[in-house]
Amino acid sequence: MKNSKVKYEFDVVTLMPEMFLALSKYGVTGRAFEEKIVSLNLWNPREFTTDLHKTIDDKPYGGGPGMLMMADPLVKSIEAAKERQDKIGIKNSKVIHMTPRGKLLSHNKVNELFSLKGLIIIASRYEGIDERVNDWVDEEVSIGDYVMSGGELPAMAMMDSIIRQLPGVLNDAESASQDSFVNGLLDYSQYTRPEVFKKNKVPEVLLSGDHEKIRLWRLKESLKLTWKKRPDLLAEKLLTKEETRLLNEVKNEQEQGSV
Repeated sequence: MKNSKVKYEFDVVTLMPEMFLALSKYGVTGRAFEEKIVSLNLWNPREFTTDLHKTIDDKPYGGGPGMLMMADPLVKSIEAAKERQDKIGIKNSKVIHMTPRGKLLSHNKVNELFSLKGLIIIASRYEGIDERVNDWVDEEVSIGDYVMSGGELPAMAMMDSIIRQLPGVLNDAESASQDSFVNGLLDYSQYTRPEVFKKNKVPEVLLSGDHEKIRLWRLKESLKLTWKKRPDLLAEKLLTKEETRLLNEVKNEQEQGSV
């Protein structure tokens, strides 16, 4: 039976299960596992092989560099993970393969995955997987336009993004709701003590105690940073009247040389 406290179930197919200790034993995510808000089950394809050497890779047909992960051990791992999730009430589990050819991971995608109760992730290695395994894959996801040695780190990056959205994981419930990308903008600049560091002072408005002025300053700062560093995000965002006014202020100040 499913632990009633667990809010999210991860099943990961990986040749290097030890790597996931970085996620399950440390930091915010480690606390989530310790408090049983999240569950992690690791499936090593080597355990589903039938030969003496536990072979999980072979040369690609047609030639070419490197080795490919074989279909049979991978599919058996996926089916075992699906069976486990099915037994605890998670029907039709979504299977995601971490691969550079996948759709780029975004905050919207994280929210979509967060809305599920569980996920099966393939963290492949070598040159990739036998194409026929994709008959068992629902979606391919990438964390960026670059290649890594394996899918474990990308899988953990995606899992971290999902876990921190779960109720009870972050000490401050508002932290996740105020992160960058949540409202389509980068996060505003933030400061802590001391008030003056090497002649650089904290903006006076943050010391004013006027919550409305602080809110407007932070929104304007988010707009300014997004406009300067990630204008592509602004191009996709439908701005409110207030945001449009503040962004115009930012642009006017830029023209006047004060931004």
